[in-house]
Amino acid sequence: MKIAILGGGLMGSSLAEHLLTRQCELSIYNRSIEKIAALTAQGAHICHTPTEAIQHSEIVILLLSDADAITTVLDNIELNAFNNKLFIQMGTIAPQQSQQIEAQLHNVGASYLECPVLGSLPEARSGKLILMAAGKEEHYQRALPLLQIIGETPRLIGKTGQGAAVKLAMNQLIAGLTATFSLSLALIEEYQIDVEQFMQIVRESALYAPTFDKKLERMLNQQFSHPNFPTKHLAKDVRLFLEVAESLRHNTLGLEGINRLLDNAMAMGLEDTDYSALYAAISPDRK
Repeated sequence: MKIAILGGGLMGSSLAEHLLTRQCELSIYNRSIEKIAALTAQGAHICHTPTEAIQHSEIVILLLSDADAITTVLDNIELNAFNNKLFIQMGTIAPQQSQQIEAQLHNVGASYLECPVLGSLPEARSGKLILMAAGKEEHYQRALPLLQIIGETPRLIGKTGQGAAVKLAMNQLIAGLTATFSLSLALIEEYQIDVEQFMQIVRESALYAPTFDKKLERMLNQQFSHPNFPTKHLAKDVRLFLEVAESLRHNTLGLEGINRLLDNAMAMGLEDTDYSALYAAISPDRK
């Protein structure tokens, strides 16, 4: 299977590692070549242009930061490289943006499937990402052998835009759960209550979410380095959700407060740290 990845950030590089262990023939492009250079030792073909990556592939995975980055990369690809290629968009973008990218690719003879993913770097490296595909059935069936390598239970949500909507909904939950847990934890620490006793109560209740335990140690120790999902990316996704929700006239007051907290975290210099740094913005005086 000949695969190209456009975008060699944290998720792109981790997914590349996994695909190489599954004997996929992989070409990868990233604007900063040094970020993906180590993949050469594992057998990846490092490309200096997106056109070069596409020419060596049958299926192209888009793992770029946002819709503007996708459009910029696509605009710099030679037209004859698009023909009969299937592009799978795996980043977090708005439903309307996904539909626009589909139309752009259709106009140059390429096929499109949106398939945003849920999970972090360990899941990418182990083939256990949650996949939310949407688009034409024929494109999904063409992509399915690859999707089954990337995630254990890929599913077709519906038409283009619906997978993107589900992904935004999930990332809004990430922001909400992290912010509300951080606020509760700050109160527990302020009153010097044994944290493990508090956690035992939470775990026994219907309120428990596994992400609480995943982020607890980081919050207690104020150690947010080596992120699987940086604060700046969650902030971008929250802003995107707000834009979509406000266009639908949904009441977004609760999320607007979390958006301000994320802005505060980034103003504290925590934009490149793990998103559990929301705790530092909620309890800035705790060291």
